[in-house]
Amino acid sequence: MRRITLLPFVLIAASPLYAQHGPVRILEHRSDGSVTSTNWSGYAVTGLEGSISSVTGSWIVPTVNCEGTNPAIGAASFWIGIDGYTTATVEQTGTDSDCANGTPLYYAWYEFFPDPGITITTISVQPGDVMSASVTYNGTEFTATIENQRTHQTFTRSKAVAAAKRSSAEWIGESPAGPLPNYGSAFFGEDETGFLRTCEATLNSDTVPIGKFPSQIVHAITMVSSTGATEAAPSALSPDGSSFAIEWH
Repeated sequence: MRRITLLPFVLIAASPLYAQHGPVRILEHRSDGSVTSTNWSGYAVTGLEGSISSVTGSWIVPTVNCEGTNPAIGAASFWIGIDGYTTATVEQTGTDSDCANGTPLYYAWYEFFPDPGITITTISVQPGDVMSASVTYNGTEFTATIENQRTHQTFTRSKAVAAAKRSSAEWIGESPAGPLPNYGSAFFGEDETGFLRTCEATLNSDTVPIGKFPSQIVHAITMVSSTGATEAAPSALSPDGSSFAIEWH
């Protein structure tokens, strides 16, 4: 049975598709620093343990195509977060563009993995909406914030995560459960959304866009099937280092 928790003015519930997000499942490390994964696509920036203190992002909610019988059920998640690239926790928030028995389903959520993901019912989500989000660490706990720029609905939740390592920041499209539905392309970053100072991370005292970090710590992630067929892939970063697309294949 779905568990529902009622807090003052906020209704939160388990994800409609019962999909739990989680750390990356890397299939192959490539010589250029990129990787293939069976559940993530996008970009990660890595550092030493304790070096990452914030990540920001913006993206356009993509339209999912649920026509036909394949896939009638599937989830495509788009999020920003800290940890999960080389660690067992992920502190994250994002949106989903899912197919539920052939019907498109859009919603926002947050998750402090390994705790289950929680749907944010106080934020409405439609395809084409510009979302902005951040995850920050203040020395004792993480705070995840997400806002729909169309409706200006905002949600914030904080939690201490004892096992967190703070060694990576991510901007990701994920397949958390079932087949990855056709969402076309998901566009991230200020050049795509018009929302400034997004797709940045703070590593030690430096806060810069993805592409302005040293190339050896910036990792492009391509999602592949268990047989190695490409399912989703990131484009090259824009010249200012802030923007890219994750394209469905």
